[in-house]
Amino acid sequence: MAQQLADRRDQEFVIWEQMNYEELLKHKGYKEFNRKTCDMIITEARALAIKECLPLLTDGDEQGVRYENGTVKVPESFHRGYKLIQEGEWHNLGVPVEQGGQGAPPFVAAATAEYFMAANWPLYCYASMGNGTANLIHLYGTQEQKEMYISKITSAEWGGTMLLTESEAGSDVGALTTTAVKNSDGSYSITGNKIFITNGEHDLAKNIIHPVLARIEGDPPGTKGISLFIVPKYHVNPDGSLGERNDIVCSGVEEKHGIHASATCSMTLGSKGKCIGYLLGNEREGMKIMFNMINHARMSTGLQALTYASAAYLLALNYAKERIQGRDLENFADHGAPSVPIIKHPDVRRNLLWMKSYVDAMRSFFYYLSLRGTKALTADSEEEKEFNENIYSMLTPIVKDYLAVKGHEVCIQAIQVFGGAGYTKDYPVEQYARDCKITSIYEGTSGIQAMDLLARKIGMKKGSVFMNFLGEIQKTIAQAKETDGLKDLAGQLEIAANRLGEIAMHIGKKAMSPEFKVAFAHALPYLYAMGDTIMAWMMLWRAVVAAQKLNGAKKKDAAFYEGQIKTAEFFIKTELPVTMGKMNAIEGSCPAALEISDEGFGGI
Repeated sequence: MAQQLADRRDQEFVIWEQMNYEELLKHKGYKEFNRKTCDMIITEARALAIKECLPLLTDGDEQGVRYENGTVKVPESFHRGYKLIQEGEWHNLGVPVEQGGQGAPPFVAAATAEYFMAANWPLYCYASMGNGTANLIHLYGTQEQKEMYISKITSAEWGGTMLLTESEAGSDVGALTTTAVKNSDGSYSITGNKIFITNGEHDLAKNIIHPVLARIEGDPPGTKGISLFIVPKYHVNPDGSLGERNDIVCSGVEEKHGIHASATCSMTLGSKGKCIGYLLGNEREGMKIMFNMINHARMSTGLQALTYASAAYLLALNYAKERIQGRDLENFADHGAPSVPIIKHPDVRRNLLWMKSYVDAMRSFFYYLSLRGTKALTADSEEEKEFNENIYSMLTPIVKDYLAVKGHEVCIQAIQVFGGAGYTKDYPVEQYARDCKITSIYEGTSGIQAMDLLARKIGMKKGSVFMNFLGEIQKTIAQAKETDGLKDLAGQLEIAANRLGEIAMHIGKKAMSPEFKVAFAHALPYLYAMGDTIMAWMMLWRAVVAAQKLNGAKKKDAAFYEGQIKTAEFFIKTELPVTMGKMNAIEGSCPAALEISDEGFGGI
């Protein structure tokens, strides 16, 4: 049977063989789960996603959402799908039990999300996005706020959002103009406008709870003066029932390049002077609080891009096996020779292996970083907690942007395998390409992630976190050197990893020099070079595990393991040399982008 959405065997390999998540299940927090239970959950999620959610993907793309007098209508077919996800509690699988979720290990939630996101990301997002809102209230809310909101949100009876962006501020969040004035009862009157708000308004949930960034009247400018407020669509009565409508309304929805079924809203607060919000946490700590949601959202965005790439690759692979066209090159001169499936053609095979290498490595990277985040929460010592937290923090910009950009490239190459058919709407690959593009834009554009990496992350703890990261790569290299057939690949990755360290020092020094703008002009290429090196690391790691498993493996497993080794060989020998060129260019620190005049760009 052809695989759909995500390669189940590859998921199993990453989870159980490469990352050894079974060891994590020994933690007391996951005593209700074992390998068999986890596999059953993932199997059921896969079945529901393919049977019920995937058939609605085209429906959502073609119908989109409808804006009607301040309300947003999702495609009618989404209502049943939403109910199925809600009733099965698939949206809150990884939410802690104390917040109304099922408390499953994060890797199980991620594995099920691979299927739901690939099948129908907008539908799954309507049901699951509120979990981040609920978690903020759990971490910083009063007892009354926790009791009033959390269980309703995590059950998906109510929705949740994140209101940051304003038209004049954009990524410069500190320039926001939304204001809050304290009332005599302790609540706040909120006034302002927000844009690009995912799920800001829709007809799937009875209420929507909005965390809103605003500046209390008189507080200082910039991010230090920002506070966070809970602004419900409907006020909530003391008994939990819904009260009057709050003065927060959707003033329009965006017509987008992709994710048409996702409501991207402009929101107006206080147009009648009656928008009431409630302080979450302490005053002037809004950005600190919101970053708990932002970091999770960046991980989720990376996963979203991975799922599109995975689904698009599998569609291209299945098509290449079935599409008969052209003679085999060895029989090209024989006009009587039979046509063959296009997977037999060298360039198609190269393209498929290119896609496979990125999808496989990106999946490993995501689950690796997720494991670091989980270990930070379950650590037995402060030292272990700090080590995992630091690695997780440093690599978050890369998992967000690298997976977004490369995921989109995979979708584009999947279209290429289909040829002209892929450019039509007869196949969903063109939709995956359109839908995937947003992942490199929201939750911080590529440039924002690169600035974060250079300005804050690679210099963490005086560079010790980066050195620990390189040390993790060196562990895999050492294992590969002791594995037959992998010594050459290990040597090439070792050269690249050492070079990455040199370039990190070079760009880090330049960032602290009078030429700091030149460093930031090369920050994004550096992020990609670091991401490439991580991909090569993940592929070599996969190859080491596969080589150990080959002896005595069944025929089907042997083909899978051999495929891992060949994929690593392909990536390290064809993609990594390009990375070395990228690093040489970064070291060259060409200042042309800064020295060219504005008029020199043309368009005069």
